[in-house]
Amino acid sequence: QVRLVESGGGLVQAGGSLRLSCAASAHIFKNYAMGWFRQAPGKEREFVGAISRSGDNTYYADSMKGRFTISRDNAKNTVYLQMNSLKPEDAAIYYCAASLSALRSTEASYDFWGQGTQVTVSS
Repeated sequence: QVRLVESGGGLVQAGGSLRLSCAASAHIFKNYAMGWFRQAPGKEREFVGAISRSGDNTYYADSMKGRFTISRDNAKNTVYLQMNSLKPEDAAIYYCAASLSALRSTEASYDFWGQGTQVTVSS
């Protein structure tokens, strides 16, 4: 079992930045690829990006490329989502998830999920 806890969400003005963190409980964190997803009100949850076990490879949804960056620190059992140039349409609950599979964009590929952290972007 892997417990995931997101933090770092909050209110930011359009054009601003936030860094989300996701801390994992398991000492075997390095065995999991990690993904970020988000869900806006009234919309389905969508893939943001993912990072490989080692952190050497990342994969982003096309709409996130260039503004969002995922990184991880396996010594701290933590994955990060750096979000820059935020837009009102980026407002959502952001979730991290852990997968024993390689980089994947589908929810079904992920085995464990956090509870999410709210990001609000004011215009």
